[in-house]
Amino acid sequence: MDRIGDNLSVRLYHDHPYQNQFTAKVVRSWTEGSKHFAVLSQTLFYPSAGGQPHDTGTLGNVRVTEVYEESKASGDVVHVLTGPLIAGDKVEGQIDWARRYRLMQRHTAQHILSQAFLRAGGWETVAVNLTSPVCTIDFSSEPQEEVARQAEALAAWAVYAASPIKQFWVDQGELHNFPLRRPPKVSGKIRLVEIEGWDLAACGGTHLKNSAEAGPIKLLKHERYKGGTRVYFVAGWEALEDYSQKHLVLASLAEKFSAPALEIEKPIANQAGEIFRLKGENMALRDELAERIMRELLALSPGLTIAAEVPGVVLEAVGKRLSEWPGVLAFLVSPGEDKARLVLTKHPGRSEQLDALWKEILEPLGARGGGKDIKLGVLPAGAIHAALEEFRKQLPRSIRPTP
Repeated sequence: MDRIGDNLSVRLYHDHPYQNQFTAKVVRSWTEGSKHFAVLSQTLFYPSAGGQPHDTGTLGNVRVTEVYEESKASGDVVHVLTGPLIAGDKVEGQIDWARRYRLMQRHTAQHILSQAFLRAGGWETVAVNLTSPVCTIDFSSEPQEEVARQAEALAAWAVYAASPIKQFWVDQGELHNFPLRRPPKVSGKIRLVEIEGWDLAACGGTHLKNSAEAGPIKLLKHERYKGGTRVYFVAGWEALEDYSQKHLVLASLAEKFSAPALEIEKPIANQAGEIFRLKGENMALRDELAERIMRELLALSPGLTIAAEVPGVVLEAVGKRLSEWPGVLAFLVSPGEDKARLVLTKHPGRSEQLDALWKEILEPLGARGGGKDIKLGVLPAGAIHAALEEFRKQLPRSIRPTP
Protein backbone atom coordinates (compact mmCIF):
# COMPACT_ATOMS: atom_id res chain seq x y z
CA MET A 1 0.00 0.00 0.00
CA ASP A 2 1.31 3.45 -0.92
CA ARG A 3 0.97 6.42 1.38
CA ILE A 4 2.73 9.27 -0.39
CA GLY A 5 4.39 12.05 1.60
CA ASP A 6 2.39 13.24 4.61
CA ASN A 7 -1.04 12.77 3.06
CA LEU A 8 -3.81 10.88 4.78
CA SER A 9 -4.88 8.60 1.92
CA VAL A 10 -3.38 5.23 1.08
CA ARG A 11 -3.53 4.92 -2.70
CA LEU A 12 -4.74 1.39 -3.24
CA TYR A 13 -4.95 1.78 -7.00
CA HIS A 14 -1.15 1.69 -7.32
CA ASP A 15 -0.88 -1.90 -6.09
CA HIS A 16 -4.39 -3.12 -6.91
CA PRO A 17 -5.46 -1.63 -10.27
CA TYR A 18 -7.78 -4.61 -10.95
CA GLN A 19 -9.62 -4.31 -7.62
CA ASN A 20 -12.92 -2.45 -7.75
CA GLN A 21 -14.25 -2.56 -4.17
CA PHE A 22 -12.78 -1.40 -0.86
CA THR A 23 -13.68 -0.21 2.63
CA ALA A 24 -12.33 3.03 4.10
CA LYS A 25 -12.82 5.54 6.88
CA VAL A 26 -13.91 9.09 6.10
CA VAL A 27 -11.00 11.19 7.43
CA ARG A 28 -12.27 14.60 6.34
CA SER A 29 -15.51 15.84 4.76
CA TRP A 30 -16.86 19.26 3.87
CA THR A 31 -19.36 21.04 1.65
CA GLU A 32 -18.92 24.02 -0.68
CA GLY A 33 -22.15 25.24 -2.24
CA SER A 34 -23.86 22.29 -3.90
CA LYS A 35 -20.71 20.12 -3.96
CA HIS A 36 -19.58 17.73 -1.25
CA PHE A 37 -16.03 16.53 -0.66
CA ALA A 38 -14.31 13.75 1.26
CA VAL A 39 -10.82 12.44 2.00
CA LEU A 40 -10.58 8.75 2.92
CA SER A 41 -8.09 6.67 4.86
CA GLN A 42 -7.49 4.68 1.69
CA THR A 43 -8.91 4.74 -1.81
CA LEU A 44 -9.08 2.89 -5.10
CA PHE A 45 -10.28 6.03 -6.88
CA TYR A 46 -7.61 7.35 -9.23
CA PRO A 47 -7.43 11.19 -9.35
CA SER A 48 -7.06 13.04 -12.64
CA ALA A 49 -3.32 13.25 -13.29
CA GLY A 50 -0.73 12.72 -16.01
CA GLY A 51 -3.30 12.96 -18.80
CA GLN A 52 -5.38 10.10 -17.35
CA PRO A 53 -8.93 10.99 -16.23
CA HIS A 54 -10.23 10.20 -12.76
CA ASP A 55 -12.29 7.18 -11.78
CA THR A 56 -15.99 7.40 -10.97
CA GLY A 57 -18.18 5.19 -8.80
CA THR A 58 -19.87 5.24 -5.39
CA LEU A 59 -19.05 5.68 -1.72
CA GLY A 60 -21.95 4.07 0.10
CA ASN A 61 -25.05 5.43 -1.65
CA VAL A 62 -23.30 8.58 -2.86
CA ARG A 63 -21.94 9.01 -6.38
CA VAL A 64 -18.30 10.01 -6.88
CA THR A 65 -18.27 12.38 -9.86
CA GLU A 66 -14.70 13.66 -9.75
CA VAL A 67 -11.42 12.85 -8.00
CA TYR A 68 -8.38 15.11 -7.69
CA GLU A 69 -5.15 15.60 -5.75
CA GLU A 70 -4.82 18.56 -3.40
CA SER A 71 -1.22 18.88 -4.60
CA LYS A 72 0.45 17.10 -7.49
CA ALA A 73 1.57 13.54 -6.77
CA SER A 74 1.73 14.06 -2.99
CA GLY A 75 -1.47 15.71 -1.73
CA ASP A 76 -4.55 14.01 -0.34
CA VAL A 77 -6.93 12.40 -2.80
CA VAL A 78 -10.19 14.38 -2.72
CA HIS A 79 -13.47 12.76 -3.79
CA VAL A 80 -16.18 15.07 -5.16
CA LEU A 81 -19.60 13.72 -4.23
CA THR A 82 -23.28 14.19 -5.02
CA GLY A 83 -24.13 14.02 -1.31
CA PRO A 84 -22.42 14.49 2.08
CA LEU A 85 -20.44 11.91 4.05
CA ILE A 86 -19.76 12.10 7.79
CA ALA A 87 -16.18 12.24 9.06
CA GLY A 88 -15.35 9.16 11.12
CA ASP A 89 -17.82 6.88 9.33
CA LYS A 90 -16.77 3.78 7.41
CA VAL A 91 -17.88 3.57 3.79
CA GLU A 92 -17.92 0.91 1.10
CA GLY A 93 -16.38 2.16 -2.09
CA GLN A 94 -16.91 0.82 -5.58
CA ILE A 95 -15.35 2.14 -8.75
CA ASP A 96 -16.96 1.96 -12.20
CA TRP A 97 -14.94 -0.99 -13.49
CA ALA A 98 -15.80 -0.62 -17.17
CA ARG A 99 -14.49 2.95 -17.12
CA ARG A 100 -11.36 1.99 -15.11
CA TYR A 101 -10.43 -0.84 -17.47
CA ARG A 102 -10.81 1.32 -20.57
CA LEU A 103 -8.69 4.03 -18.97
CA MET A 104 -5.99 1.43 -18.23
CA GLN A 105 -6.15 0.26 -21.85
CA ARG A 106 -5.72 3.84 -23.07
CA HIS A 107 -2.84 4.55 -20.70
CA THR A 108 -0.91 1.35 -21.38
CA ALA A 109 -1.44 1.81 -25.13
CA GLN A 110 0.00 5.31 -24.81
CA HIS A 111 3.16 3.93 -23.18
CA ILE A 112 3.45 1.32 -25.93
CA LEU A 113 3.02 3.95 -28.66
CA SER A 114 5.39 6.46 -27.06
CA GLN A 115 8.12 3.83 -27.11
CA ALA A 116 7.16 2.75 -30.64
CA PHE A 117 7.55 6.29 -31.99
CA LEU A 118 10.84 6.68 -30.12
CA ARG A 119 12.15 3.54 -31.80
CA ALA A 120 10.69 4.29 -35.23
CA GLY A 121 11.87 7.89 -35.57
CA GLY A 122 13.40 9.15 -32.34
CA TRP A 123 10.21 11.05 -31.54
CA GLU A 124 9.97 12.18 -27.92
CA THR A 125 6.63 12.42 -26.14
CA VAL A 126 5.71 15.96 -25.06
CA ALA A 127 2.14 15.58 -23.78
CA VAL A 128 -0.74 13.09 -23.69
CA ASN A 129 -4.51 13.35 -23.42
CA LEU A 130 -6.52 10.26 -22.49
CA THR A 131 -9.83 11.94 -21.66
CA SER A 132 -11.85 10.47 -24.54
CA PRO A 133 -11.89 7.20 -26.53
CA VAL A 134 -9.88 8.98 -29.22
CA CYS A 135 -6.65 9.76 -27.36
CA THR A 136 -3.76 11.97 -28.42
CA ILE A 137 -0.01 12.01 -27.98
CA ASP A 138 2.00 15.12 -28.84
CA PHE A 139 5.54 14.54 -30.11
CA SER A 140 8.44 16.91 -30.57
CA SER A 141 9.18 15.90 -34.19
CA GLU A 142 7.52 17.04 -37.40
CA PRO A 143 5.02 14.71 -39.14
CA GLN A 144 6.37 11.82 -41.20
CA GLU A 145 4.02 9.24 -42.68
CA GLU A 146 6.63 6.52 -42.77
CA VAL A 147 7.46 6.95 -39.07
CA ALA A 148 3.76 6.74 -38.16
CA ARG A 149 3.29 3.52 -40.16
CA GLN A 150 6.39 1.92 -38.66
CA ALA A 151 5.41 2.97 -35.12
CA GLU A 152 1.96 1.45 -35.51
CA ALA A 153 3.51 -1.83 -36.65
CA LEU A 154 5.92 -1.81 -33.71
CA ALA A 155 3.05 -1.15 -31.31
CA ALA A 156 1.20 -4.15 -32.73
CA TRP A 157 4.30 -6.26 -32.18
CA ALA A 158 4.46 -5.08 -28.55
CA VAL A 159 0.80 -6.05 -28.05
CA TYR A 160 1.30 -9.53 -29.54
CA ALA A 161 4.36 -10.05 -27.33
CA ALA A 162 2.03 -10.06 -24.29
CA SER A 163 4.82 -8.65 -22.16
CA PRO A 164 4.27 -8.53 -18.39
CA ILE A 165 3.82 -5.04 -16.89
CA LYS A 166 5.06 -4.21 -13.42
CA GLN A 167 5.21 -1.10 -11.23
CA PHE A 168 7.81 -0.35 -8.57
CA TRP A 169 9.23 2.55 -6.58
CA VAL A 170 12.78 3.91 -6.56
CA ASP A 171 14.52 6.81 -4.85
CA GLN A 172 15.30 9.81 -7.01
CA GLY A 173 19.01 9.19 -6.50
CA GLU A 174 18.71 5.74 -8.08
CA LEU A 175 17.23 6.92 -11.37
CA HIS A 176 20.57 6.83 -13.15
CA ASN A 177 20.38 3.03 -12.92
CA PHE A 178 17.21 2.90 -15.02
CA PRO A 179 17.00 3.68 -18.77
CA LEU A 180 13.84 5.81 -18.63
CA ARG A 181 12.09 6.84 -21.82
CA ARG A 182 11.93 10.41 -20.51
CA PRO A 183 12.86 12.20 -17.24
CA PRO A 184 10.24 12.20 -14.46
CA LYS A 185 8.28 15.36 -13.61
CA VAL A 186 8.27 14.65 -9.87
CA SER A 187 10.96 14.24 -7.25
CA GLY A 188 11.52 12.12 -4.15
CA LYS A 189 10.17 8.62 -4.35
CA ILE A 190 9.50 7.83 -8.03
CA ARG A 191 7.07 5.21 -9.31
CA LEU A 192 8.22 3.41 -12.46
CA VAL A 193 6.10 1.39 -14.87
CA GLU A 194 7.87 -1.23 -16.93
CA ILE A 195 6.56 -3.11 -19.96
CA GLU A 196 9.07 -5.93 -19.90
CA GLY A 197 11.51 -5.74 -22.79
CA TRP A 198 9.73 -2.75 -24.29
CA ASP A 199 9.34 0.40 -22.20
CA LEU A 200 10.28 1.94 -18.86
CA ALA A 201 8.84 5.25 -17.70
CA ALA A 202 8.02 7.19 -14.55
CA CYS A 203 4.24 7.12 -14.12
CA GLY A 204 1.64 7.32 -11.37
CA GLY A 205 -1.25 5.97 -13.43
CA THR A 206 -3.10 2.67 -13.50
CA HIS A 207 -1.92 0.04 -15.98
CA LEU A 208 -2.74 -3.42 -17.29
CA LYS A 209 -1.12 -6.72 -16.28
CA ASN A 210 0.37 -7.28 -19.72
CA SER A 211 0.69 -5.52 -23.04
CA ALA A 212 -1.73 -7.85 -24.85
CA GLU A 213 -4.70 -6.38 -22.96
CA ALA A 214 -4.04 -2.97 -24.55
CA GLY A 215 -4.73 -4.26 -28.06
CA PRO A 216 -5.68 -3.63 -30.66
CA ILE A 217 -3.99 -0.24 -31.03
CA LYS A 218 -4.97 1.77 -34.11
CA LEU A 219 -3.64 5.13 -35.25
CA LEU A 220 -6.45 7.25 -36.69
CA LYS A 221 -4.48 10.21 -38.01
CA HIS A 222 -1.57 12.53 -37.30
CA GLU A 223 -1.16 16.24 -37.92
CA ARG A 224 1.27 19.09 -37.45
CA TYR A 225 0.81 20.65 -34.01
CA LYS A 226 2.84 23.38 -32.29
CA GLY A 227 5.96 22.65 -34.29
CA GLY A 228 5.67 18.91 -33.71
CA THR A 229 3.13 16.17 -34.37
CA ARG A 230 -0.14 15.21 -32.70
CA VAL A 231 -1.10 11.55 -33.10
CA TYR A 232 -4.67 10.33 -32.59
CA PHE A 233 -5.28 6.72 -31.57
CA VAL A 234 -7.81 4.27 -30.13
CA ALA A 235 -7.05 1.15 -28.13
CA GLY A 236 -8.56 -1.95 -26.58
CA TRP A 237 -12.33 -2.25 -26.43
CA GLU A 238 -12.68 1.27 -27.84
CA ALA A 239 -10.61 0.33 -30.89
CA LEU A 240 -12.87 -2.69 -31.47
CA GLU A 241 -15.96 -0.48 -31.13
CA ASP A 242 -14.48 2.05 -33.53
CA TYR A 243 -13.77 -0.72 -36.06
CA SER A 244 -17.24 -2.21 -35.62
CA GLN A 245 -18.98 1.11 -36.22
CA LYS A 246 -16.88 1.90 -39.27
CA HIS A 247 -17.36 -1.62 -40.65
CA LEU A 248 -21.15 -1.26 -40.41
CA VAL A 249 -21.00 2.05 -42.28
CA LEU A 250 -18.69 0.63 -44.94
CA ALA A 251 -20.82 -2.50 -45.38
CA SER A 252 -23.95 -0.38 -45.75
CA LEU A 253 -22.30 1.82 -48.39
CA ALA A 254 -21.00 -1.22 -50.24
CA GLU A 255 -24.53 -2.62 -50.41
CA LYS A 256 -25.98 0.67 -51.63
CA PHE A 257 -23.36 0.99 -54.36
CA SER A 258 -23.37 -2.73 -55.22
CA ALA A 259 -19.60 -2.86 -54.84
CA PRO A 260 -17.11 -4.76 -52.66
CA ALA A 261 -16.43 -2.89 -49.41
CA LEU A 262 -12.76 -2.29 -50.20
CA GLU A 263 -13.59 -1.03 -53.71
CA ILE A 264 -16.28 1.45 -52.66
CA GLU A 265 -14.07 4.50 -53.19
CA LYS A 266 -14.42 4.43 -57.01
CA PRO A 267 -18.26 4.51 -57.25
CA ILE A 268 -18.39 7.18 -54.54
CA ALA A 269 -15.89 9.28 -56.49
CA ASN A 270 -17.94 8.76 -59.67
CA GLN A 271 -21.12 9.88 -57.91
CA ALA A 272 -19.36 12.89 -56.39
CA GLY A 273 -18.22 13.91 -59.89
CA GLU A 274 -21.76 13.54 -61.23
CA ILE A 275 -23.17 15.61 -58.37
CA PHE A 276 -20.59 18.32 -59.04
CA ARG A 277 -21.57 18.35 -62.73
CA LEU A 278 -25.28 18.54 -61.90
CA LYS A 279 -24.68 21.36 -59.44
CA GLY A 280 -22.95 23.29 -62.19
CA GLU A 281 -25.88 22.73 -64.55
CA ASN A 282 -28.31 23.70 -61.80
CA MET A 283 -26.46 26.95 -61.14
CA ALA A 284 -26.46 27.78 -64.83
CA LEU A 285 -30.20 27.11 -65.07
CA ARG A 286 -30.86 29.23 -61.99
CA ASP A 287 -28.84 32.09 -63.47
CA GLU A 288 -30.81 31.77 -66.71
CA LEU A 289 -34.13 31.73 -64.82
CA ALA A 290 -33.15 34.73 -62.67
CA GLU A 291 -32.15 36.69 -65.76
CA ARG A 292 -35.41 35.86 -67.52
CA ILE A 293 -37.58 36.78 -64.51
CA MET A 294 -35.71 40.06 -64.04
CA ARG A 295 -36.31 41.07 -67.66
CA GLU A 296 -39.99 40.10 -67.45
CA LEU A 297 -40.42 42.23 -64.31
CA LEU A 298 -38.67 45.17 -65.95
CA ALA A 299 -40.90 44.84 -69.03
CA LEU A 300 -44.03 44.86 -66.81
CA SER A 301 -42.82 47.86 -64.79
CA PRO A 302 -42.20 50.92 -66.97
CA GLY A 303 -41.69 53.07 -63.86
CA LEU A 304 -39.03 50.60 -62.63
CA THR A 305 -40.89 50.20 -59.31
CA ILE A 306 -41.53 46.50 -58.81
CA ALA A 307 -43.62 44.54 -56.30
CA ALA A 308 -43.94 40.86 -57.20
CA GLU A 309 -43.81 37.23 -56.12
CA VAL A 310 -40.68 35.37 -57.25
CA PRO A 311 -39.71 31.65 -56.96
CA GLY A 312 -37.64 31.03 -53.85
CA VAL A 313 -34.77 29.34 -55.70
CA VAL A 314 -33.89 32.61 -57.46
CA LEU A 315 -35.22 35.22 -55.01
CA GLU A 316 -31.86 36.65 -53.94
CA ALA A 317 -30.40 36.34 -57.47
CA VAL A 318 -33.27 38.34 -59.00
CA GLY A 319 -33.02 40.92 -56.22
CA LYS A 320 -29.29 41.36 -56.78
CA ARG A 321 -29.75 41.80 -60.52
CA LEU A 322 -32.51 44.38 -60.05
CA SER A 323 -30.42 46.33 -57.52
CA GLU A 324 -27.83 46.85 -60.27
CA TRP A 325 -30.39 48.09 -62.84
CA PRO A 326 -30.50 51.92 -62.98
CA GLY A 327 -33.66 53.44 -61.52
CA VAL A 328 -35.07 50.25 -59.95
CA LEU A 329 -36.87 49.97 -56.61
CA ALA A 330 -38.04 46.41 -55.91
CA PHE A 331 -39.97 44.46 -53.29
CA LEU A 332 -39.85 40.73 -53.98
CA VAL A 333 -41.45 37.98 -51.96
CA SER A 334 -41.35 34.18 -52.13
CA PRO A 335 -44.18 32.25 -50.40
CA GLY A 336 -43.47 29.43 -47.93
CA GLU A 337 -45.57 27.20 -45.70
CA ASP A 338 -45.42 29.37 -42.57
CA LYS A 339 -43.23 32.27 -43.60
CA ALA A 340 -42.40 34.07 -46.79
CA ARG A 341 -38.88 35.18 -47.67
CA LEU A 342 -38.49 38.71 -48.92
CA VAL A 343 -36.04 41.04 -50.61
CA LEU A 344 -36.25 44.83 -50.53
CA THR A 345 -33.68 46.59 -52.71
CA LYS A 346 -33.03 49.55 -54.96
CA HIS A 347 -30.48 51.04 -57.31
CA PRO A 348 -28.34 53.77 -55.69
CA GLY A 349 -29.96 56.26 -58.08
CA ARG A 350 -33.36 55.95 -56.37
CA SER A 351 -33.98 58.46 -53.60
CA GLU A 352 -36.24 56.33 -51.39
CA GLN A 353 -34.88 55.13 -48.09
CA LEU A 354 -35.06 51.37 -47.65
CA ASP A 355 -35.11 51.72 -43.85
CA ALA A 356 -38.13 54.01 -44.06
CA LEU A 357 -39.97 51.70 -46.44
CA TRP A 358 -39.24 48.76 -44.18
CA LYS A 359 -40.46 50.47 -41.01
CA GLU A 360 -43.60 52.02 -42.54
CA ILE A 361 -44.79 49.20 -44.79
CA LEU A 362 -43.25 45.86 -43.79
CA GLU A 363 -42.53 46.06 -40.05
CA PRO A 364 -46.22 46.61 -39.11
CA LEU A 365 -47.04 43.40 -41.00
CA GLY A 366 -44.54 41.35 -38.96
CA ALA A 367 -41.48 41.46 -41.20
CA ARG A 368 -38.12 40.61 -39.63
CA GLY A 369 -34.70 40.93 -41.19
CA GLY A 370 -32.06 43.47 -42.10
CA GLY A 371 -29.40 44.65 -44.47
CA LYS A 372 -28.23 47.89 -46.03
CA ASP A 373 -28.27 48.00 -49.83
CA ILE A 374 -30.27 44.77 -50.08
CA LYS A 375 -32.60 43.96 -47.20
CA LEU A 376 -33.36 40.26 -46.66
CA GLY A 377 -35.97 38.95 -44.27
CA VAL A 378 -39.08 36.94 -43.59
CA LEU A 379 -42.76 37.79 -43.43
CA PRO A 380 -45.76 35.82 -42.10
CA ALA A 381 -47.17 33.82 -45.03
CA GLY A 382 -50.61 35.33 -44.51
CA ALA A 383 -49.26 38.86 -44.91
CA ILE A 384 -47.90 38.51 -48.46
CA HIS A 385 -50.92 39.98 -50.25
CA ALA A 386 -51.23 42.87 -47.80
CA ALA A 387 -47.53 43.66 -48.05
CA LEU A 388 -47.58 43.78 -51.86
CA GLU A 389 -50.72 45.94 -51.90
CA GLU A 390 -49.44 48.32 -49.21
CA PHE A 391 -46.11 48.64 -51.03
CA ARG A 392 -47.89 49.52 -54.28
CA LYS A 393 -50.18 52.05 -52.52
CA GLN A 394 -47.33 53.81 -50.77
CA LEU A 395 -45.10 54.21 -53.77
CA PRO A 396 -47.00 56.88 -55.73
CA ARG A 397 -46.33 59.34 -52.90
CA SER A 398 -42.88 57.86 -52.32
CA ILE A 399 -41.10 57.76 -49.00
CA ARG A 400 -38.10 60.02 -49.21
CA PRO A 401 -35.27 61.02 -46.86
CA THR A 402 -36.15 63.44 -44.10
CA PRO A 403 -34.55 66.84 -44.88
